[in-house]
Amino acid sequence: MSWHVKKFDELSNSTLYEIMKERVSVFVVEQQCAYPEIDGKDYLCYHLFKEENREIMAYLRIIPVGVSSNGAASIGRVLVKQEHRGQQFAQTLLEKGLKFLREELKEKKVQIQGQEYLKEFYSSFGFKPISEVYLEDNIPHIDMELIIDLKITF
Repeated sequence: MSWHVKKFDELSNSTLYEIMKERVSVFVVEQQCAYPEIDGKDYLCYHLFKEENREIMAYLRIIPVGVSSNGAASIGRVLVKQEHRGQQFAQTLLEKGLKFLREELKEKKVQIQGQEYLKEFYSSFGFKPISEVYLEDNIPHIDMELIIDLKITF
């Protein structure tokens, strides 16, 4: 099993297909949410994923400053494939994503639009709410922010 961080252009066709398949499986099918999963931002993002035998087990998208309208770096599309949940992949995934933002992109602030039921999970990494709970695609969400201390390691 290996973890990878790749720019869009570094993804093979088959890896990109597997990533999109898992994103649609989780965010459209499992969560019964019809929305435009392919949003045009992927070209400008980094893609962090755990892969084994061409299977995407966990994934998140790292969105650099300037790609979203919030003016901050962001993490999104965080998922662990259903059959691999409960194995600490989500924690490792977020740790690796934050480490990349801190060490490679030198970011000091990260914002997320997280599903509200994951508020405690994100809070455990230091994220703080910066909005009230709101509905996005009929799912309760909350905006959260993390100020990265460059001295702390994940």
